[in-house]
Amino acid sequence: MSTKKGSVFGGTLLIVGSCIGAGMLGLPILTGIPGFFPSLLMFIISWAFMLITGILMVEIMGWFKKPVNLISMVEKTLGPLGKVLCWLLYLFLFYALLVAYISASGNHTSLFFHNAFHLAIPNWLGSLFFVIVFGWMVYLGTKPVDHLNRYLMIGKIVSFVLLVLLGIEYVVPRLLLHWQPQYSFYTFPILIISFGYHNMIPVLMKYMDMDRKRVRRAIITGSLFTCVIYLIWEIVALGILPYSDVLHSFKIDIDAAQAIRTYLGSNVIGHSAQSLAFFAILTSFLAQALSLTNFLSDGFKIKHRERESIGMCLLALLPPLCFALLFPNIFFQAINFAGGICAVVLFGILPALMAWIGRYQQGHLLKDRVPGGRPLLIIILLVAAFIFFDQLTTMLNFHIFPKP
Repeated sequence: MSTKKGSVFGGTLLIVGSCIGAGMLGLPILTGIPGFFPSLLMFIISWAFMLITGILMVEIMGWFKKPVNLISMVEKTLGPLGKVLCWLLYLFLFYALLVAYISASGNHTSLFFHNAFHLAIPNWLGSLFFVIVFGWMVYLGTKPVDHLNRYLMIGKIVSFVLLVLLGIEYVVPRLLLHWQPQYSFYTFPILIISFGYHNMIPVLMKYMDMDRKRVRRAIITGSLFTCVIYLIWEIVALGILPYSDVLHSFKIDIDAAQAIRTYLGSNVIGHSAQSLAFFAILTSFLAQALSLTNFLSDGFKIKHRERESIGMCLLALLPPLCFALLFPNIFFQAINFAGGICAVVLFGILPALMAWIGRYQQGHLLKDRVPGGRPLLIIILLVAAFIFFDQLTTMLNFHIFPKP
């Protein structure tokens, strides 16, 4: 009797692990401006939007005989121009996320040196140190990064559990009643990127031997579990931080972990928040840096070796490092660009367009296709276009909706 390859539980953990990273550090700050309850609706909409597009990608992969990446899917359905657009968007997404992580690393690395060695270093030097040390790990290749990442994941889980358990007693329920719903739409980009597990779907299809039913179950359970973790984090962070501190943190580009530590002082919960930030930023940095290095190596047809190409590592890390050093307070802007421009096109507009063309022009009508037909695809495209143009106008300093 043969056993099925891959488990739903393992796939669920892959989904959760790919979502929960440095992006969660910015969530309470950006969602804290409209307030917990106005943001709750945005959470549900963003979760549902990304879930539907994720399951659409599973359907599209069912048109192929073997697991394929998003670029191959786009090339088959949208042609060579779509492939080029997809490639460029992936490149911008990787770079934007690395800019955000490197920008955030400077402050936390500086704090580490101050606490551990009583040594004051500027944030830019902290970012430089961070990239040199952990960029070297990326150069060493996938296996060393994988081994280090296992310990970092344990540290991230322990720090999060400690922060929640210790932080509950500091939660002031009335702080969760803050209500400024006019700023709710501003939360869409970071929520989209926070549920961005779509790059893991080809991995899951391979892991589960193209079993679409089990992949869908892993996506649903993994994204739900991620949503629950985010909401617990939201309750703790927004129940501790007064609105004035949330707004001040946003203005000076400080994430929630640093804001909690500053507000409560250097006690155990403050150190737990600092540890969570460090592990979250580092795990996200390693994953994105390694992914971008491999992405560039594939694009330039670099032969795969045990260690990564030095040239590709430099090409992956130097541009975002320079950008983060030139514009140090850019964490939230980079996250919003990644979510509101790159991710919403890659993981929102493209899956809906591919499903439309594949179903209604190429005749790929699977029995287990996502229900809803054309109306659902139109809704997905309209929501994605709304998020895209709202973020684009924000970047151009022309606001459709109120901005903080």
